[in-house]
Amino acid sequence: MDCCYTSTYIHIYVEPNFMIVNASGNMITFSELIDELKSNINYNRDVLYALSKNPNLLYKKITELASFTGSRHQVALQLHFPDPNKIKDIDSYGAENISVVIDKFRRKFAVPRENIRRKAIESLGNNIQTQDAYMYEGKEGLRIIKENGRIEILPGSIHLWCKVDQNVKNYVDWLMQNIYSPNSGGIST
Repeated sequence: MDCCYTSTYIHIYVEPNFMIVNASGNMITFSELIDELKSNINYNRDVLYALSKNPNLLYKKITELASFTGSRHQVALQLHFPDPNKIKDIDSYGAENISVVIDKFRRKFAVPRENIRRKAIESLGNNIQTQDAYMYEGKEGLRIIKENGRIEILPGSIHLWCKVDQNVKNYVDWLMQNIYSPNSGGIST
């Protein structure tokens, strides 16, 4: 295993099929998680292009990379392909249709839903709609409807059914820090 240090707190290890970026500190931010996923995808780009002739094998490899990346941070990271043709668009991996599951059994938010709504408007703009969602059997949830997709926020997971631009990244980083982080009264990992 080769090891090099790019700074005092980020270590990069290169192993066959994976490039692992490990940042010390609290729960990983969404931006860091996606950057790590994209690093793993870029490291495996040749393999992914070779598998692009067989969508089933390509999906298996993508799922493996996402699962590996998420497991390093005690989350389930999933990429979705509602349009089956997008599976061959390797450049879109990690840029849309992403789920991060921290604790699928959690039923209540660590902060009031109104705070989550307010931050959504602040981060994503006034052109969004916020709705209560999944509000049954004592569960909480919010749906943020954007012009080009939606974000579904549950107490233990977030599902991005939209393009992930910098505003979305910033918002999900805030969610990771304020809803899901053990330091915020969120989920212990």
